[in-house]
Amino acid sequence: MAGSEHDEEHSVQRRRFALLRREWQPSLYPQAAEAGGCLVTMRSGESAGREADPERAAAEAIRRARTKIRRYGVANRLNRLASLTYAGEGCFDPVQLREDVAAFFKALRPGLGGQALPYVWVPEWHPGGHGLHVHFIVGRYVRQSLIREAWGHGIVHIKLIGDLPVGSGVLAEARKAAGYLCKYIGKGLDDERRRAGLHRYEVAQGFQPERIYVYGETDAEAIARASEYMARAPETIWRSSSVEGWRGPPACWVAWP
Repeated sequence: MAGSEHDEEHSVQRRRFALLRREWQPSLYPQAAEAGGCLVTMRSGESAGREADPERAAAEAIRRARTKIRRYGVANRLNRLASLTYAGEGCFDPVQLREDVAAFFKALRPGLGGQALPYVWVPEWHPGGHGLHVHFIVGRYVRQSLIREAWGHGIVHIKLIGDLPVGSGVLAEARKAAGYLCKYIGKGLDDERRRAGLHRYEVAQGFQPERIYVYGETDAEAIARASEYMARAPETIWRSSSVEGWRGPPACWVAWP
């Protein structure tokens, strides 16, 4: 569907659903081949004044971070997983780590022809007590020697994601790579982040996936509209109704092959 036609239909949908005060509002990310959202009603704003549940808020923040990593990684086809580790006694300063990683990605660019490189990275405390190290994903071949030279602090490792069915393709590889990275979100770094105001993960700027809003009176209608835009049927449909004890508003998530 052309952009202008979609915008016009979007406006018509919004005017119609504004009268209903009840609508499904999933966001479609075509480059990431997925959509997700929830049912929005007039009651959605009534909980704003309620006392927050810190444990639930923390879990929700981690879930959002993992979702954003997956969408960014898949949209940019980041299918190579790498790690950076410090030699010697290691690094125990989260702020210093971020300065070193920022310098690392800057140092990579000349060896890649000066091109900007989409990436996502997350920190992790080394399980062996060696301080902090870094996991990151990229979407192109980078020589290990170039990574080692740009890092300059110790050990590096990079590999193309495999162990997938034959014919899975780069999109499936990127989903698996992002899944690996998401495992490290929320693992033992929250205290340091809160003190220093640090993010759970970092991405290269300028590569955020396109976001398109779709609407429907039912989740099936919203999914159908998204599928029409994607020009194919979804591969996976998840609904919160399948989760026992779900505490949020009704939600759905859809992925296309």
